[in-house]
Amino acid sequence: MNLEQKNINPLNKEEFEKLFRNYFKPLVAFAKKYTGDLDSAKEIVHDVFVNLWTKRDQINIEKSVKSYLYTSAYNRSLNFIRDHKKFDNNQSVEASAELKASWSFEENIDAYELEEKINKIIDALPEKCKQVFMLSRFEGLKYQEIADKLGISIKTVEAQISKALSALKANLKEYLTILLIFLIN
Repeated sequence: MNLEQKNINPLNKEEFEKLFRNYFKPLVAFAKKYTGDLDSAKEIVHDVFVNLWTKRDQINIEKSVKSYLYTSAYNRSLNFIRDHKKFDNNQSVEASAELKASWSFEENIDAYELEEKINKIIDALPEKCKQVFMLSRFEGLKYQEIADKLGISIKTVEAQISKALSALKANLKEYLTILLIFLIN
C-alpha cells in the first residue's frame, strides 16, 4: 500500500512504523525552525505521531500523509510558540493569524526539502570547495576577496565554485529552476 496516496489512513502498525522512521527526523528539523529548541521540536513531533496513532481510525487525511504530518507539526509548533509567549511583543494576533493563513504547506515543504538537499550536497563537498562556495554564496564575497582571504588564486576560486555548482546541478535536477534562482540571488 502506498502511504503517499491520498485518502489513505495508516491503519496498521507496520505502516505507522514506516511513517515514523521516514518522517521523524525531517519533522523534528522542520519544527525546530519554529521553536528554536531541539527537545521541544522532538516533543511536538512525538505528539503528532501519538495523535496520528490514537486517532488513526477517525482522521480523514484528504491530502497525502506527508502533508498531514507537516501540517500537524506546523500547527503544534505555532501552538508551542503561542503557549510559551515567544512571539515578538510587537506582533499582533492578527499578524500571526496572517502568517498562518498565508502558509502554503505544499510549497514550503518543497522549499524545505530543497534546502535540506542543498545543505547535504554542500556538506559533502571537499572542505576547500565548501569553504569557497560558502564565502561566495552565503557571505557574498567576490572572487578576489575570497582569493585574498584564503591565500589562493582567483583561478582556484573559479574552479572550486564551478565544482560546487556542478555537484549541485547533478544532484538537484528536479529542482533546477529553483536552484538557478537561488544561485543567481
